Amino acid sequence: MNTDIRMIDPLMLGIAAAIFIAAFTQAVTGFGSALVGMPLLTPMLGIALGAPLMALMSLPLNVILLVSQRRGFDVRAVWRIALAAVIAIPLGILGLGALSERVVVTTLGVILVGYGAYALIMPRLPTLAGSAWAYVFGFLSGLLTGAYNVGGPPLVIYAACREWQADEFRSNLQGLFLLMNVVVLASHALHGALNQNVLRYVPLALVGLIAGTGTGLVLDRFIPEKIFSKLVLVMLIGLGLHLIFG
Repeated sequence: MNTDIRMIDPLMLGIAAAIFIAAFTQAVTGFGSALVGMPLLTPMLGIALGAPLMALMSLPLNVILLVSQRRGFDVRAVWRIALAAVIAIPLGILGLGALSERVVVTTLGVILVGYGAYALIMPRLPTLAGSAWAYVFGFLSGLLTGAYNVGGPPLVIYAACREWQADEFRSNLQGLFLLMNVVVLASHALHGALNQNVLRYVPLALVGLIAGTGTGLVLDRFIPEKIFSKLVLVMLIGLGLHLIFG
């Protein structure tokens, strides 16, 4: 028995645990899988392997959550965001390849700290009435998705400015995340990033994904979302600081 335990690869277990936490977070809050997963995966795998692996895991997660939360989905509210994001995603991936990993990791850390601080403070945001803002926030989300798989913050801010209700928020974000993940995976495939070095981690990552999603959907009704969200934000700030200074 002891021999079997020693044979378990700690890296594989760490990846499965990271995906579990990421999937659990998104199942409970409606977003955040990549925000949580990327800073956990990056120290273990680096950006070059962590980004395509997170994209692979996010795709089935978004399908599951969109199906379960589809009632509030409104195509009219998201098509402009989606169009701008699809255009920006390849640009984000190109930027990822052009910069050094230290710069990329530090930038990811700054994004996490900045978003975590914003969401904890929750300043009063202006109401965005014009449709042009959808293109702006969609483009920013696409850039961050292509480079880091963390396109959620611009979408969350946009949703707050548009005063989306809870069901609309969850459903629209899942639909956008699903579309963007498909584009990201296609772009990664074209650039040769979905290679054996990434695919070898998929089986155990899928175990973490299934366990985290299932646990989150079951416990969702019992966990006070506001308290859990604040804990996640504090964790994001800590992870971001670690990426910046670690």
